Amino acid sequence: MHAGATPSWVIRENASTGALIALYLREVLGIASPAELPRLRDIGPIGDASRDIDAHDVLEKQWREWWSMTVEPEEHPSPVPLELVDEYGTAVALPVSGAELLAEAIRPHAEAATAWAEWAHERYRTASAARSGDTYRAYAGSIAEHEREVGRRAHSFELNVEVLPLAASGIWWIGRKTVAVTDSLRSDAAAFDVAIHPIIAELA
Repeated sequence: MHAGATPSWVIRENASTGALIALYLREVLGIASPAELPRLRDIGPIGDASRDIDAHDVLEKQWREWWSMTVEPEEHPSPVPLELVDEYGTAVALPVSGAELLAEAIRPHAEAATAWAEWAHERYRTASAARSGDTYRAYAGSIAEHEREVGRRAHSFELNVEVLPLAASGIWWIGRKTVAVTDSLRSDAAAFDVAIHPIIAELA
């Protein structure tokens, strides 16, 4: 990261519990959105097969809105106050109106969703620690390469990187300044460098 009056960049990498819970619930409820984002590994639908098409469409819409708020809360603020879903402690907050079907649907899955998200987050933390401080270098190297290619300093930018246990390897935009990357790709330094470079070039 550059300091002072020169351009600066901020990259935050995580496997956030909020995103993990939302994606777990996406699987068990049979939510298709976002269509471009692969499914999680080893998790399948446990949803209400009797839910009619119209109700499922409403559920999908409410989940998409919650997903946007979870991924980039500053970019997608709720138009109404939020309230915690008791079964999830402080991990899930939904709009007080307009998310009733989603709140009802996710309550039965609270224990499993929370446990799985905590496991997946700890798995990411362990893998990140094993990279021995490589996180900064992984991005700084790509930015330096981009600067050499374009012959100037990188523009100031922010990027959030969610490292997720997705079934297909790759990297996908999931917000205006947020990408999702498969944990398997993130663990392959050479492959990740190739994959993140176009993202850096687009921003910097």
